[in-house]
Amino acid sequence: MNHALKHLGLAATVVFIASAVGFGAALKGYSHVLHPVDLLGGIGLPHGLAFNLLGLVLPGVLAGVVAMDLRRRLPHTAPWTVKIGAQLLFLSALGFIALGLLPLDIEDLNNHASRLHATAWMLWWVAFVAGAGLLAWGLRGQPQWTLLAAISRVAALGVLVMVLFGVSFLPGGIAQRLAYGLWLLWLCVAARAAR
Repeated sequence: MNHALKHLGLAATVVFIASAVGFGAALKGYSHVLHPVDLLGGIGLPHGLAFNLLGLVLPGVLAGVVAMDLRRRLPHTAPWTVKIGAQLLFLSALGFIALGLLPLDIEDLNNHASRLHATAWMLWWVAFVAGAGLLAWGLRGQPQWTLLAAISRVAALGVLVMVLFGVSFLPGGIAQRLAYGLWLLWLCVAARAAR
C-alpha cells in the first residue's frame, strides 16, 4: 500500500496535465496562455463535465489522500503547527474537488454558480498557502522532513504571489498554471516524503 501511496502526487499531476492539454486541444479557440484551466469545465461547454471529473475532481481526490496519508505519517510528537497545517492541506484538496463540482458559468461570471466556483478557488489557495506555511514552520529542524519543509515554503509563497500578483505581470492563464504547478510539485514531494 505504501508503494502505491507514494505515487499519488505524480498520478494527480499526470491526470491534471493530460486533462488540461487534451480538453484544451478539443475546445476551439482555447488558449493555455490566456484562459484559466477551469474554463474547460464551464457550464454548457462541450465535454465540460468530463473535464471537471477528470481534470479537477480526480486530482483533488488524489490530493486529499496524499494530505491524509501525510497527516498519518507525521510524528505524533509534531507541534500543533504541523498537525493544523496537514488538516488545512486536506481542506485545500476539498477546495480543488469543489472546483469541479461547482463549475464556472462562462455566460455570467457574476451569478450564483460562478460565485460558488470562485469560493472553491479561494478555499483551495487560502487553505494551501496557510497549510503549507504552517507545515514548513513546524517541520523546520527535522532532518527527515527537510525537503518537504523547503518545498512547502517555496510552494506556499509562490502560490500566494501568483494568485495575488501574478496577473499583474503575467497573462492570467500562465499565472494560474504556475500556481497549480507549485501545488502539484508539493503533492509529488509530500507523497514521497520521509518514507
